[in-house]
Amino acid sequence: MPFNGIGTALLAQRGALLPWGPVCLGIGIGIYFQLPTEPTSTVQILLLATAICATFAAMRTSPAISPLFWAMALIAFGSLWAGVRSHWVAAPVLQYRYYGPVEGRVTAIDRSSSDALRLTLDRVVLSRHSPGKTPARIRVALHGEQNGYRPAPGDTVILTAHLLPPSGPAEPGGFDFQRHAWFQRIGAVGYTRTAVLLLQPRRAGLPIVAARIAFSVRVQAVLPDESGAFAAAVMTGDRSAMGQSTLQALRRSNLAHLLAISGLHMGLVAGFVFALIRMILALIPGAGLRIAVKKIAALAALTVAAGYLILSGGNVATERAFVMVAVFLLAIVFDHRALSLRAVAVAAVVVLLLRPESLLSPGFQMSFAATTALVSVFSFLRDSGWLAGRTLFQRVFAMFLSSAVAGAATAPFAAAHFNQIAVLGLPANLLSVPLMGILVIPAAVLATLLMPFGAEVPVMWLMGLGLRWILTVARFVSEQDGAVRMVQSPDWRVLPVFALAALVVMLWRGRGRWVGTMTMIIALILWRQSERPDLLIAEDGALVGMMTTKGRAMSKENGSGFVAAIWLENDGDPAPQIKAAHRWPEQKSVVQVVSGKKAAAGATCNKGEWLIGNNDIAQNLPCRVFDPTRLRATGSVAVYFSDTGPRIVTARQLAGDRPWTSFQSQ
Repeated sequence: MPFNGIGTALLAQRGALLPWGPVCLGIGIGIYFQLPTEPTSTVQILLLATAICATFAAMRTSPAISPLFWAMALIAFGSLWAGVRSHWVAAPVLQYRYYGPVEGRVTAIDRSSSDALRLTLDRVVLSRHSPGKTPARIRVALHGEQNGYRPAPGDTVILTAHLLPPSGPAEPGGFDFQRHAWFQRIGAVGYTRTAVLLLQPRRAGLPIVAARIAFSVRVQAVLPDESGAFAAAVMTGDRSAMGQSTLQALRRSNLAHLLAISGLHMGLVAGFVFALIRMILALIPGAGLRIAVKKIAALAALTVAAGYLILSGGNVATERAFVMVAVFLLAIVFDHRALSLRAVAVAAVVVLLLRPESLLSPGFQMSFAATTALVSVFSFLRDSGWLAGRTLFQRVFAMFLSSAVAGAATAPFAAAHFNQIAVLGLPANLLSVPLMGILVIPAAVLATLLMPFGAEVPVMWLMGLGLRWILTVARFVSEQDGAVRMVQSPDWRVLPVFALAALVVMLWRGRGRWVGTMTMIIALILWRQSERPDLLIAEDGALVGMMTTKGRAMSKENGSGFVAAIWLENDGDPAPQIKAAHRWPEQKSVVQVVSGKKAAAGATCNKGEWLIGNNDIAQNLPCRVFDPTRLRATGSVAVYFSDTGPRIVTARQLAGDRPWTSFQSQ
């Protein structure tokens, strides 16, 4: 019987099924985010009942069948928990465009994609808004002259700003900033062109954020050039001093992961402290016989890692990295194998329970893809005895292999999310990552310890040498012809299928791995066959992109640059907007674009044509019309032309009626 065959197959996997726990939990979370409408109370009760009953059945049935019930319980619980989290973080969202005075407390400082300083404010006060309808947080980019005042965390500031609700996807099915902002409790975004004024300096509150910025300023005082900005980002998570050109070079060379405080940094810091404490204790005569040196070193490393998490601001990527490192260190404390897929699984479960929305983020997908692949490969090498000798050749090969495995594991996710493959990323990482572990991170730890005594300058100088080398490698590699290969975005089904197939290859025992391998290949073939829209319309009607034989043509040379860049990247097209605008057909086509009130008022069209404008257009025209009034109900629009007629897909249609979109219908 098929059921007996499944039971036999699962029995063969005994001892290797725990890593499938977070996979099932993630499937449930993914199902929740793909739903077109929010689950009703009845559905939520059914999910809870399913999770409870399946758990009870799993504990009562035979080992051959219980994994199926555990999987059912975790999938149901994942969907339920994601819904609880989305309502837990609920906060007011601005309902319309706002221009006027804004008061708030600075909680974070970073830079926008246009390289402008950007503030995140809480305790927001808006003119003519009751507290119950005022966003919990807003994000404002500073484009005007600031008259020498630089906001600091904890300062209460006032400014005059243009605000609007978080925008939807730039194209249907694209990155959903509304959802991203919802879970960050950001209810409005915008900009100011006037000076920000200090209303009240920080007196209390946000002590960690203030300490982090003060630490960053001190680091940049010692290293005033771009290496200082790099050092501040590595040590404190403050990227506000990083220039866009440097960030671009790091991305193109696949070295941007060295900038973020993620698994590599947290692992290097914890590893350095672990090795240092263990070495110091080993030098004490008889210490190894009287105390558990390895466990003490692990606890010390865990303490330092927790401090690093706090100092860096505790963002999602750093929090995820800390959880992973903590699981590995606690495994040492409790005499379990640290380098195991079980430890990775526990870390993944903790992260998904804390922030189920992180499943959709590139950081979560790439970090766990790299970690799972590395643990799988090196566990195989360890069990085969290949790493027993620890010769120089083995160490060099292990370094090369770790970079190659991590790069190969993260490349599909990076290509799907960022539309580019760093062709020269492997040599760039081989020239940079070892220096990060040998010099930069140890120097950062020592500089932090010496800073209270004012003795950090020599160590910071050494750290600066390492960072300058990494930046030199990044710039050199990024400037080479063919350093980056652009790829088009896949259909939304491709990445989940590819990820599940890759997990089968890494987690399953036996011949089932070949099924996973073939499915990965099929997913990549489907990626190449993914269809791009023939026509794209921005959600405000200000930009139109039409596919031509030369690539996507843009309706204007400048303006709406952020949306234009996303469209071209998703096409796998490296052309800038101004070049894409030159592709626009000079003769009249079935797609007409009008700009301005006067042009919109006098616009005419014929049946079968498409008329798009950034101002309201007359209602009784014979063609298809998209103007701000219509687009408010649809969001961005994608059109696929075929012999059977046009297929129209809207952002609202794909996003559905969810908590992060519900404000649009109010």
